[in-house]
Amino acid sequence: MTHEVAQSRRHQVVVIGSGFGGLFGTQALKRADVDVTLIAKTTHHLFQPLLYQVATGILSEGEIAPATREVLASQRNARVLLGNVTSVDLEARTVTSKVLDRETVTRYDTLLVAAGAGQSYFGNDHFAQFAPGMKSIDDALELRGRIFNAFEWAELASTPKEIERLMTFVVVGAGPTGVEMAGQIAELSRRTLPRDFRSIDTRRARIVLLDAAPTVLGAFGDHLGAKATAKLKELGVEVQLGAMVVGVDATGIDVRDSDGSTRRIEAVCKVWAAGVQASELGAQLAEQSEATVDRAGRVQVNDDLTLPGRPEVFVVGDMASLKGYPGVAQVAIQGARYAAEQIKRRLAGQPEQGPFEYHDKGSMATISRFSAVASIGRFHFSGLIAWVLWLAVHLVYIIGFKSRITTLLHWSVSFVGRGRSERTVTEQQVFARTAIEKLGDDYQPSLPRVAADKRPSAQSVAQAREEAGRTL
Repeated sequence: MTHEVAQSRRHQVVVIGSGFGGLFGTQALKRADVDVTLIAKTTHHLFQPLLYQVATGILSEGEIAPATREVLASQRNARVLLGNVTSVDLEARTVTSKVLDRETVTRYDTLLVAAGAGQSYFGNDHFAQFAPGMKSIDDALELRGRIFNAFEWAELASTPKEIERLMTFVVVGAGPTGVEMAGQIAELSRRTLPRDFRSIDTRRARIVLLDAAPTVLGAFGDHLGAKATAKLKELGVEVQLGAMVVGVDATGIDVRDSDGSTRRIEAVCKVWAAGVQASELGAQLAEQSEATVDRAGRVQVNDDLTLPGRPEVFVVGDMASLKGYPGVAQVAIQGARYAAEQIKRRLAGQPEQGPFEYHDKGSMATISRFSAVASIGRFHFSGLIAWVLWLAVHLVYIIGFKSRITTLLHWSVSFVGRGRSERTVTEQQVFARTAIEKLGDDYQPSLPRVAADKRPSAQSVAQAREEAGRTL
């Protein structure tokens, strides 16, 4: 069943995505004479830079993923719709979204597309079954289950080889996420878990960080990359560079080294932190406009972040390709705020801004407790100073006072003490994704309906709600 959302006569801005671009763009329009409809496939805003801490038991998912409705509750000109956007019709200026078997069509005057990006396996999507990525709360919870259960299963193992395979962790990708994951798994095994098990010594866990590139944290420069590598090795992480993954299965990973030779690493728990692919909506936008997409699926936009030939459509964040800007949170935030300002200027009849320019506020990556690397302009920091900077910056950008306080408390437990606040795992976390995939296309969950739910198409959603309110 398809419904069309009732809208007022004010200028309608539709925002796709509740990530940094979508949320900050919506908030930037708070005082504008517009109605904003934010459509997202999740009910939360994800603070993705701390996702690895959910995966390693430091933080709960709620601390880095507040409810989008709660964040925008005081913004009277904004509403939130749950739905996975399946199509955008640029000619009709409509967005179609779907939840279970319910379709919703939303009209727009201006569209802000900030649908983000997913994990890329570089054409080997079958790797995902055995090596989850790190792009969603579901991913993080699955990885948490896989990491902690690997030690549980090792405690039950009957042979040294099986114990070794279960206590070997492979992280693919030596960018910030990969470095942070490898460092935290090392700390988990060396500091948190040793006293908890009787049959295994968790300190003997093997953590391998793989990357086909020749350096760690390549975007940070050689100096900080070398600092990070040295710290990882100090933690006991094996850093293997120039190593391309050519195969992944349930019990291991196959690697081709730079000299052409291949080898196998026996490991049950694998983490994929290499590569991103922009939302499939990018291809749809390109097909209906004069735009093109690059190999990562990003849309080549104009200097003002609009779609070529479609000045009413802005594309920001990981979906946009412009001047080689990186796919980081600050690019999405600045781009969304720029787009919001353009919208306000147009409605006010004011001259538009000049071309969008990204102002780099620096890059940071934490390696272990009290150790990080930070690149801010021409300044480079490492060790404790960089870690304190990282701590402060991330606290500032976490949404909500309550989340900041609880995050700070959980960090105290993990960084000052030995514990991890979030170690609860379930079988569903580990196996639900692959179980659903095995059900295939025949599995189509639906929303229960009765005959009275089927109303004439001419009746708007607003009318239906008003009538329902009178009967309660």
